[in-house]
Amino acid sequence: MSQPALLTEPGLTRIGRPGDPCVMVIFGAAGDLTRRKLIPALYNLASEQLLSREFAVVGLARAQMTSEQFRDTVSQDIKQFATGPVDSDLWEWFVRRMHYVPGDFNDPAAYTRLNEMLLKVDKDHATHGNYFFYLATAPAYFGPVIEQLGKVGLVKEDERHWRRVIIEKPFGRDLESAKALNRQIQQVLDEKQIYRIDHYLGKETVQNILAFRFANGIFEPIWNRRYIDHVQISVAETVGVEQRGSYYDESGALRDMVPNHIMQLISLTAMEPPISFRADAVRDEQAKILHAIQPLSSEEVLLKTVRGQYGEGISGGQHVPAYRSETDVPPDSRTETFVAMKLQIDNWRWADVPFYLRTGKALPVRATHIVIQFRRAPFVLFRETPVENLTPNQLVLHIQPEEGISLRFAAKTPGPVMRLGTVDMNFEYADYFGVTPSTGYERLLHDCMIGDATLFQRADMVEAGWCVVNPLLDVWKALPPRNFPNYAAGTWGPKEADDLIEKDGRHWRNFEK
Repeated sequence: MSQPALLTEPGLTRIGRPGDPCVMVIFGAAGDLTRRKLIPALYNLASEQLLSREFAVVGLARAQMTSEQFRDTVSQDIKQFATGPVDSDLWEWFVRRMHYVPGDFNDPAAYTRLNEMLLKVDKDHATHGNYFFYLATAPAYFGPVIEQLGKVGLVKEDERHWRRVIIEKPFGRDLESAKALNRQIQQVLDEKQIYRIDHYLGKETVQNILAFRFANGIFEPIWNRRYIDHVQISVAETVGVEQRGSYYDESGALRDMVPNHIMQLISLTAMEPPISFRADAVRDEQAKILHAIQPLSSEEVLLKTVRGQYGEGISGGQHVPAYRSETDVPPDSRTETFVAMKLQIDNWRWADVPFYLRTGKALPVRATHIVIQFRRAPFVLFRETPVENLTPNQLVLHIQPEEGISLRFAAKTPGPVMRLGTVDMNFEYADYFGVTPSTGYERLLHDCMIGDATLFQRADMVEAGWCVVNPLLDVWKALPPRNFPNYAAGTWGPKEADDLIEKDGRHWRNFEK
């Protein structure tokens, strides 16, 4: 079938450049991530003219089906999971570039069949021998899949083609396992071929942190300890663990969110200006921040961290059973579903500025935000007025579900008496730039296709994140919690989380619906 005019008509305006000619190989192509995120993201790239015309997909999974059956399956799935209207001509062009290989990830014969399929796809779609492999699999398969790819020569690069591997989280369970996995895959791949993905970095506001900080002369001069009192980072979810009980009980909130998502948000918020936007220039500065986070001693873990587990309650308007009553969760589980902590960054810019972090399941709202609270202005001028206190200014980066930025400041209320009111100045991406259909994966997939690793983690960044988390894992393993569950679903976590910040004379910024 001829290609739709959307992709071929000359003179169309392009946003950025299309990805290189290539094949995306999805391990775990029959899974939820593929149908809910990856295929819709690829379709969105095609509709934005950011896919090469010489592009194809090869799925590999245990499910026994043909390429035609795979196309039929994703064609049904896209009706449910597309982020916007689906153009029938474009979808027809796109789905004809999809192929499937059944096989077990541990079976060497599956990789031989994959190699044969890729040779055929290269010939049919002129993809130039460029492949990237997306491991949408259980973490236990990361190392074995890469080793098998190495054995059949599918990750060997030369001057004519490139080969890359995208690895989903979690990358290890602790520092030692992360180091071991890095060693294992680096025996097969060069670091420049490894793309450790964190889908949070596909969100527009996360990417905008760098632009916001370094492109605006009014903010960069005050982004330091002289003007900033503290930083809060909150990642809240209304849902419980739902059907992921067996996975989540092995992971917990700490492993699931802190060494990846939250460490990335800290590094982008706190990093020094890079010398350029080249991938390693940006990641060098992020790595410096992660290495500068002061590791907690065993005593400090007890004083500066809080863990919680939700009990029965109402969250997001829905009844949520206690965590221990969820499917596939042991009735005496000690796994945390909430974490809060206080960290310090030991460098010149952030000395004595605390970073308060919290993340949890079954909280009142689904929201991710970064709160920059500035120091209070001196009260001297207002001593002879009815003003009793000055509210500190807050800059809030809203990451999800609505993406935007807000600034809180004081203004005089109308009337003859000096009284102050709090004003919020809000900016939302949708209002100013419109809504672009997005899964959060489009930017990351496109960056891999063009070889831009800026938004992907390097080995040293992964290990630095685990260095922060490991002391908590050790102490919490040695001292099991005695009071679980300790917060009701639909509340902002255990009381100890409020105490953690309030004992410093500060308060969490909670965002209600």
